[in-house]
Amino acid sequence: MVISTHPQPLAHPKLLKFLQQKIGLSEKAIKLGIRQAEVEQAPLPIVLWSFGLLDLGQYQEVLDWESS
Repeated sequence: MVISTHPQPLAHPKLLKFLQQKIGLSEKAIKLGIRQAEVEQAPLPIVLWSFGLLDLGQYQEVLDWESS
């Protein structure tokens, strides 16, 4: 579990679209990640990776996408 003392912003709709269309996550997996990210106040990609919903390569793709 990742817990931050700093509130995290809500996941941007473009990130959610990327996760579903390019990474191939289901809507159910994304919703689980969003709920857990809110509980932990942690970034969505980290939560998805920590739950095993993203592998390391996919996590890197998300980071690359976010930095572009």
